[in-house]
Amino acid sequence: MSTEQGSQPETEPVAPGRRRVVLLACVAVIALVVDIVSKIVVVSTLEDHEPVRILGGVVYLQLIRNPGAAFSMATGLTWVFALVAIGVAVAVIWFAGRLRSAGWAVGLGLVLAGALGNLVDRIFRAPGPLQGHVVDWISVFGPNAEYFPVFNVADSCITIGGILVVLLSLLGVEYDGTRRGRK
Repeated sequence: MSTEQGSQPETEPVAPGRRRVVLLACVAVIALVVDIVSKIVVVSTLEDHEPVRILGGVVYLQLIRNPGAAFSMATGLTWVFALVAIGVAVAVIWFAGRLRSAGWAVGLGLVLAGALGNLVDRIFRAPGPLQGHVVDWISVFGPNAEYFPVFNVADSCITIGGILVVLLSLLGVEYDGTRRGRK
């Protein structure tokens, strides 16, 4: 189709669903890169070091290799956590095309990034595929998980994304952008 000189070419508007998938993908990729890069930096700088106290002791940076879930529970079931992460990633990707809500896209993008971030560790880190230990490095209120489990960026993404999705649900915001009770 030709355009007159000085006029703009016609473009089709991007469907809201497609924009939400792009938003989900961008959030997931950015958060996943932050998680992976932070773990590379932590392993290269904190290996065999004492915890680093910051913010007056509110936060400690320390390298912990976690073979299980929070609090290192179920350490012999690392392969199960890997399979669960794969399931979560597949479910979020399958569901993405139905999204019409930006909030849901951000929340699910964070959950996807978190699941993939820890899955990368479980696949590529020692002791081997589907048994790798997750690199955790943020401890709050004290070192060595004294008061709270040591965690990483991926764990934070899962938590924040999950809270956002629950909050949206409680507020009546549906994944398709509609509000419960409104027509």
